[in-house]
Amino acid sequence: MKSLRLLAAAALMGISAIVSAACLGQDAPPPAPQAAVPASAPLTQPQLDQLVAPVALYDDPLLADILTASTYPLEVVEAHRWVSEPDNAGLKGDALTTALAGQSWDPSVKALVPFPDVLENMDSHLDWTESLGEAFLAQQGDVMDAVQRLRHQAETAGTLKSSPQETVASDGGDVTISSPPSDVIYVPDYDPWCAYGPWPYPIYGPYYYAPWNGYCGPDDSLVAWDAGVFLPFAYWGWGDFDWHNHHIRIDRGRYDRYHPGHEPAGNVWQHDPTHRAGVPYGNPRNVQQFRPAQESPPSFRGYEGRDGDTFGSSRSSAPAFESFGSGQETRMQSERGQSSRGGMFGGGGFGGGHGGGSRGHR
Repeated sequence: MKSLRLLAAAALMGISAIVSAACLGQDAPPPAPQAAVPASAPLTQPQLDQLVAPVALYDDPLLADILTASTYPLEVVEAHRWVSEPDNAGLKGDALTTALAGQSWDPSVKALVPFPDVLENMDSHLDWTESLGEAFLAQQGDVMDAVQRLRHQAETAGTLKSSPQETVASDGGDVTISSPPSDVIYVPDYDPWCAYGPWPYPIYGPYYYAPWNGYCGPDDSLVAWDAGVFLPFAYWGWGDFDWHNHHIRIDRGRYDRYHPGHEPAGNVWQHDPTHRAGVPYGNPRNVQQFRPAQESPPSFRGYEGRDGDTFGSSRSSAPAFESFGSGQETRMQSERGQSSRGGMFGGGGFGGGHGGGSRGHR
């Protein structure tokens, strides 16, 4: 999958928004930075749309996995490292299910293992993954509304429609995306600058290419597809969206079978802080709601706050994991207290852009 570059413009958890001149054209000077958003302020509609734009056109089950798995960033990193190992990369079907049975990851993380490019994207752009997870925990309904808003925009632009790779339907005004009746799941590849029609928030652009020519050609507004991932797979389809009520419904039979002892109460997905593995929450609402369930004092596998720093207050982001190895090595390194990165989306966005004329975001 081609490399994503998400525009570093969102002011998340007290970090000042950064605006790239590439949003407005290669030769345009950058506008003045936006004022810092107070730590307690919820993300605005432009910020939410910016955050979900790269994945809003994924089919519902895959998007549900991405949103819920993003709340467990360390497990996402571990899963990507695990599936990158040669002995695991070729596993399919029952063999993959058996191998994953020994892993303690959340079912949503396990469900992404057949999609190594999706995991790679989430691992390589960990600031985005962490920010998406924090937003989904603190503003689940708003995040789901942002997905629906962008899907309606894509329908209006003529980008989102049924095809051999996906079925687009309406459910009481909500746009649903599902795979056609087959054992193959396809992951779309699209340019958010173009797929949604004219982007309404120039300083909160979804992401940009390097260089970006400042306009969308006919091909840029189309959706391309990967080769497809063959299913069935045991951890797939454990839950799906209830768009109207802003929930993710649980298929308890599948959940109980493949992750016994960890079922949420009722039939609605609930975040399990134990799967954070000690990664601190950055959003104050999430700190208040979930940190009591984490170990106390808060730590990230032995990474303790220093000089009076407390997670969720002056600290705005979790320690970075991208330099870690796979599986147990990841946990061992984190226990040794790897240093953290700078602020969310800091330093001009995600690297790895590609030249003009290229399409896709991974």
